[in-house]
Amino acid sequence: MDIGSRITQLRKAKGISTNKLANLAGVSQSYLREVEMGKKNPTVETLSYICFGLDTTITAFFSCDKENILPALLSAIENLSHSEQLKLAEFINAMKNSD
Repeated sequence: MDIGSRITQLRKAKGISTNKLANLAGVSQSYLREVEMGKKNPTVETLSYICFGLDTTITAFFSCDKENILPALLSAIENLSHSEQLKLAEFINAMKNSD
């Protein structure tokens, strides 16, 4: 699992800006951006502060269960254009009907 990508995924799903998360976690915004881009790796202690800012636990951070994926999916769908959302709906319906 890419820690930086996971942080970005959860941050966006919760609608938190990089600046706000950095403030909540007690780290600089530039450091958080470098972590999200994979240029730096946080210590376990720093990751626990980031998880606190994301209102999640380290265990939940590393799990990919339905509760963690659904907000990320909804956030990603909201960022699609209307026509892309329609195409996604058609794709999902086609997948459901292929069973």
